[in-house]
Amino acid sequence: MPYFRDVSWYRGKKVPLFKRAQITASDLSLAFSGAGYGAFDLEQLTIFADNLVPHVLRTDGLLHYHQELAERIARSELIPPGSTEEIEIRALALHTVEVMTAALRTRGVRASAYQLDVLLWNRGQQARYKKLPRHRTRTVYY
Repeated sequence: MPYFRDVSWYRGKKVPLFKRAQITASDLSLAFSGAGYGAFDLEQLTIFADNLVPHVLRTDGLLHYHQELAERIARSELIPPGSTEEIEIRALALHTVEVMTAALRTRGVRASAYQLDVLLWNRGQQARYKKLPRHRTRTVYY
């Protein structure tokens, strides 16, 4: 399915993010209570890399952007899909959440990237985050 083929090239390497595919697995799991068509191991999912979770991580000081990129985002300029900047934003958000998940696990906290994605996405609904511009990309992948 073309709209699920969320793969970009970055410095000669494929970077698969599969946001829509993962969110579909999550939605089916919720709809079918984890059984039948909803039997997915959600612990294996990464974050649903779009523009909100990176924005929350940046606003909370966990991601830092190059000044030029930060200024473009502040001006609400479009960041082209598949561009170096767009891939780096999404991939670094994914990596950051994986590091957070690993750190929580070493402290005995049962955590997954999926759970942190839900937490961070909900956090992003707060006025504090909504009032600040986040990166804008026109794409079918998120």
